[in-house]
Amino acid sequence: MEAIAQTQAGVLSAGAELLGDMADTPWGQRIARLTELIPRLVPGTCGATTTVWDGTTESPTTATHPDLAELVTVQLRAAEGPIPTAVGTRAPVHADDLLTDERWPRYRASALGTGIRASATLPFHRAGVTVTVTVYRLRPGGLEHAAEGPSALLGKLLTDTVAREHRYRRALATVDQLDAALHSRAVIDQACGIVMHVLGCDTDTAFGVLRRISQHTNRKLADLARTVVDNRGQDLPPC
Repeated sequence: MEAIAQTQAGVLSAGAELLGDMADTPWGQRIARLTELIPRLVPGTCGATTTVWDGTTESPTTATHPDLAELVTVQLRAAEGPIPTAVGTRAPVHADDLLTDERWPRYRASALGTGIRASATLPFHRAGVTVTVTVYRLRPGGLEHAAEGPSALLGKLLTDTVAREHRYRRALATVDQLDAALHSRAVIDQACGIVMHVLGCDTDTAFGVLRRISQHTNRKLADLARTVVDNRGQDLPPC
């Protein structure tokens, strides 16, 4: 047990150190580097792939070899294979020997065509993000404990990385939206002041004039307000 704990700690340390060294690197490259680390830490594997599912129509994929990337593409196009199965069931999916495993004909044919005999796909979920990690072997078997080894630990680290990046992006989008709303509010207030001055009306009436023109001209209120400010209220209709 102590040896296993030391191995796990070493894997997490290596992954965390790698992420620390790449703190200023785009998250896609960080995922690629972590993916490259997986087969080096899982004995007997010949490569790995990771796929990110975040609710969009695309599923970004990282692979340690072009043939493995093609295996992922085959599964996503056909909606058939260990990866779609793992995402759907939220449980690890093992293919111990694709020479005899007939569950996914298209994946099986593509995998055997590239020399792959076995694979293990592990799904991870965090904050609306699903990440799959798949490891591959050129020989049958040998991946029974993949869900308990370095691939699982790095999969969790990958998922945390992606989820954190998504939270950061959502926070930036919210800030941008708030900033745009504040600027729009300021322009609308300026336009209301101009309408009040030109038409001699109160604040509520001025805002009502702007809103009515916006609706009749099918223009956004903020865009209309900018035009009013730029034109100093010329050609305004009466209250």
